[in-house]
Amino acid sequence: MIDLQQKISNSKWEIPFQVGLNLVVFLFFSVSTRGYHDSIPQVESFEIAFFTNYAVAALVINYFLFPKFLYQKKYWLFLTLFLLVIFTSIFMEEFILEKIYFPTTRGSRFGKIIFSLVDVLPVTIILCGFKLAWDIIRKQLQLEQLTASVEQSELKFLKSQINPHFMFNNLNNIYALALENSPKTPEIILGMSSFMRYVLYECKSQYVLLKNEIEQLENYIELYEMQIEGRGKVFYHKSGIGESSQMIAPLILMVFVENAFKHSAEKKSEGIEIHIHIILDNNSLRFNCKNNYDPIEHKNNNNEAGIGLENVQKRLQFIYPNSYELTINKSETVYDLQLTLNLNR
Repeated sequence: MIDLQQKISNSKWEIPFQVGLNLVVFLFFSVSTRGYHDSIPQVESFEIAFFTNYAVAALVINYFLFPKFLYQKKYWLFLTLFLLVIFTSIFMEEFILEKIYFPTTRGSRFGKIIFSLVDVLPVTIILCGFKLAWDIIRKQLQLEQLTASVEQSELKFLKSQINPHFMFNNLNNIYALALENSPKTPEIILGMSSFMRYVLYECKSQYVLLKNEIEQLENYIELYEMQIEGRGKVFYHKSGIGESSQMIAPLILMVFVENAFKHSAEKKSEGIEIHIHIILDNNSLRFNCKNNYDPIEHKNNNNEAGIGLENVQKRLQFIYPNSYELTINKSETVYDLQLTLNLNR
């Protein structure tokens, strides 16, 4: 099926298809056994001339009227020219071909138009109908390919917005720790290096192993945990991950974790609490991230934080359509996010 779709979408296959179609239609309408089933099928010479007349009419309609008028939505002009082509074909049959091949019978008088239409229309409609169907399928395939390309481009763009955000936050942390001559500076640099290696080399594909994503998420949590040291605590729990072979879109969970730390880090006093729970049950992944925050500071920085959340929601819609459930409960001081993903989509 895929091979057929590729052939239809490739214009070089159209000529062989049209030649084969014309041959099949010609044999169907022109081969005669003279009424005897045991007779050898024969093709009369006049049938070749008559069919060529019909095929030329279909050729004009397919490759001139269709692209120039029908596909340009010039319907009335198309209909007028279509009828003109049909009646031209009838004229060729009545006044030229019949006089050549049947000078004493059919060619000696002008027949009824209705009889000529019965000859011309079936062949023309079949040839034009297949051409129209070919064009429709090809346009649909091109549209699907374009849509997929646009979606992939947008996904890459949304994913690329995560990395600079992470780098910006941690460079600020390194700068602050370096000013204090903190011994944790090398540790943060090493953690950033590990994460960036993961992003550059393992996150190029649309999906990554869930266990690898969780491992990097844990490194991610350790990096941000240093920011709130002495001001709060992170409660992290995972279940059912183990050596799971499940795949997941990369960097989705990390955006939610980053938002949680960012909001809580804005809380100037002590008492920061961040709860992160990840549970894999068969093919269902349940992720819960809850944090407290200072409502005044959060309000001042709400627009910037909302960009990352909006981006990850778009990625979920692209990658997991009808396969995820995202619930956000927000009070004056607590932000509670719950995500359920069907990994066996």
